[in-house]
Amino acid sequence: MSRPLQACVDLAAIQHNYRLARACAGGARALAVIKANAYGHGAVAVARALVAEAAAFGVACVEEALELRESGIHTPILLLEGPFETAELELVDQVGLMTVVHDARQLDWVLGARPQQPLSVWLKIDTGMHRLGLTPEDGRAAYARLAACPHVGELVLMTHFARADEADPGPTDRQLADFATLAGSIPTVRPATREVARSLANSAAILTRPDTHAEWVRPGIMLYGLDPLDHPHPHAALLRPALCFVSELTAVRELAAGEAIGYGGRFVCERPTRVGVVATGYADGYPRHAPDGTPVAVNGQLTRLIGRVSMDMLMVDLSEQPQAQPGDPVELWGTQVSANAVAAASGTISYELLTGLSRRVPLRYVEAASD
Repeated sequence: MSRPLQACVDLAAIQHNYRLARACAGGARALAVIKANAYGHGAVAVARALVAEAAAFGVACVEEALELRESGIHTPILLLEGPFETAELELVDQVGLMTVVHDARQLDWVLGARPQQPLSVWLKIDTGMHRLGLTPEDGRAAYARLAACPHVGELVLMTHFARADEADPGPTDRQLADFATLAGSIPTVRPATREVARSLANSAAILTRPDTHAEWVRPGIMLYGLDPLDHPHPHAALLRPALCFVSELTAVRELAAGEAIGYGGRFVCERPTRVGVVATGYADGYPRHAPDGTPVAVNGQLTRLIGRVSMDMLMVDLSEQPQAQPGDPVELWGTQVSANAVAAASGTISYELLTGLSRRVPLRYVEAASD
């Protein structure tokens, strides 16, 4: 391909970040969340890089799980939203998936199933996220029914934190307390031979809340090297960004003071300005609403976006780089420019940037080391 735009994925960085999650979580098993095409990094490639280490993978739907199975990935896979219809439980059984149960309908489907092998079930409890999950009261009864079901094997009790990324520990403390109350009451209703496995911690809690780690943790955004926290933390500083979204200058212009740039003339040059045109735009996944001043790196030197982002191009200020020429490298985000910084400037989050990269952006992999 002649267009210089690409996303370079460092698989060794993803391995490093997974190992960091395990180190933070002590003895907990780590389920690597690779839904949404591994947050835009390529699910199959990421799974292969982690297959020797990951205790399990997490995906959003059966289609994502089947892509991994068809690519030769035999690691346990969890459907994080459970089945969307009862017929999906046949595929869960056939290809050996684990499934979340988050409501009464899914519970009935699992209890009424006739699988060829025991089903591994993660029972989701709503402790304050108020998105998916049974109430603690309904969850207690559901756990008892699942524990007594002869075709249910591994059973994990899970919840999801709504505000673990925040410096204020209060909301997470309250969710943890409600979950602990439920988990503590379950041994009175479960068979004596069954252990109560738990999963609470997402990336933010893995990094900051050892009291939430339990038997399973679920690293997601941290696998890809992006800090999920709204405050500094020494563990987060150890993350290594895995994806560099890069392109090149395709043209350089010299504009006089008072000249406007791009659609709508949003940016007006206050002085003679050297302007670089970069081969990327909103059709590639760069946010159209990124404002003037959004950071960009040209030749490894930080500069700024100027003018409105177009479908296929954007403009940058080269006034401090008189030698910059077409063909020079540009990093939109990655190791020099944090995706979090671009997202914050654009009024969004890094998750959206990563998953929003379009199919015309080729993924290029730096292979993980064989150690």
